[in-house]
Amino acid sequence: MLQPKPMHLKILLPFGIFTEKSGVLRIVAETSIGSVGFLPQRLDCVASLIPGILIFETQEGGEEFVAVNEGIMIKTGTDVLISVRNAISGKDLGGLRQAVDQEFLRVNEQEQNVHSVLAKLESSFIHRLARFGHD
Repeated sequence: MLQPKPMHLKILLPFGIFTEKSGVLRIVAETSIGSVGFLPQRLDCVASLIPGILIFETQEGGEEFVAVNEGIMIKTGTDVLISVRNAISGKDLGGLRQAVDQEFLRVNEQEQNVHSVLAKLESSFIHRLARFGHD
């Protein structure tokens, strides 16, 4: 029986390429609907990623783990492109899970706080502008 051609994985960050691997046999990613596995023969698809652990297995290196922030994953043929805001690789799953909890989720909370402050500033500016127009 013919073995399917392995996948080519590229993980992109906003400022460059995080990693690029050939000979990838399988990928497991965390999405908003749960963990999803990808094999070379799977149909083309797009998945929205949430902060979590990305697992992939290569022919030469075995299993590898990467903590990723939210992003998107696109599979076309044997090419898999993952674009995330941040990524950390490591061998210790416990340490990577802790990194996800501490780094990525904390950043999301900070961004929510910034958006809240900006919304209050915009509201205040609009109220002042409206009062200025009535005076």
